Amino acid sequence: MRTPKASRVSFGETIAKLGDKHPEIVVLEADLAKSTYSYLFGEKFPDRYFEMGIAEANMIGTGSGLALAGKTAYICSFACFVTGRYDIIRMSIAYPKANVRIIGTHAGIAIGDDGNSQQGLEDISIMRSLPNMAVIQPVDDMEAEQAIEYSVKHKGPMFIRLTRQKLEPINSDNYRFQFGKGVTLKEGKDLTIIATGGVVYNALQAAYHLDKEGVSCGVINIHTIKPIDKELIIKAARETRRLVTVEDHNIIGGLGSAVSEVISEHYPVHLRRIGLNDCFGESGDPAELYQKHGLDIAGIQKTVKDFIKENQSVLS
Repeated sequence: MRTPKASRVSFGETIAKLGDKHPEIVVLEADLAKSTYSYLFGEKFPDRYFEMGIAEANMIGTGSGLALAGKTAYICSFACFVTGRYDIIRMSIAYPKANVRIIGTHAGIAIGDDGNSQQGLEDISIMRSLPNMAVIQPVDDMEAEQAIEYSVKHKGPMFIRLTRQKLEPINSDNYRFQFGKGVTLKEGKDLTIIATGGVVYNALQAAYHLDKEGVSCGVINIHTIKPIDKELIIKAARETRRLVTVEDHNIIGGLGSAVSEVISEHYPVHLRRIGLNDCFGESGDPAELYQKHGLDIAGIQKTVKDFIKENQSVLS
């Protein structure tokens, strides 16, 4: 069994390996190399690694210029810092469809004690709103590695959301990442939990606990939030008629909103969103913060049971 690993570490290790095979890769950093693990690439390829300092807007513009000159640029920082330069990303990366991969680490409240100033909680919403921008959030080390490998050949801009915390392995050794395709981790009859990123493990464990209580829950991992897997979501809506989304992000504009858009247009069913409910994060122990916002195993389990009780008529 693989040991838990943060997806930011997987990024650093993978991009350093890919550098040999892909001379077009360049990596840009905004003074957080040890945190984003971009330094691993810099150690191997110093002539293709650019430390831009605490100047994210400059990094974005330079990365775009390199991409438009034929490079595949990876620009790295904390998710909240880099996506906060929305206007520059909009005009320099999204509009010209530049081959820039925005690497946003330390996403969500699970970064813990660093608090709200460094917790990316609106980044998915910001990036998802941009035309041409793909949005990916891996569930574990294996998915992160394969997503980074895929990103080299992807055409156009991409935002890749990564964790500070170590992620429990979810996928088996024969797993293969497919861009734009969700992954059914568990089948269910009464309800489907749709989750992304670091909270997928908690969602899956909650579903196993609920099985023991007579509630059959399916679980879907959505690693590609844009373009989202509409077919899989509609299929789950038709089969279980109730959906619960789980994300370490504001429920406004994130995965919950993306799923809401799909079902409202194609197959309306009851939906409950779990995440930060229109609020900022705060400093605290990651486990305690997850518990406060219902993102821990027990919290997800309780929300599912309460949701089913409130909507018993759906099964009739």
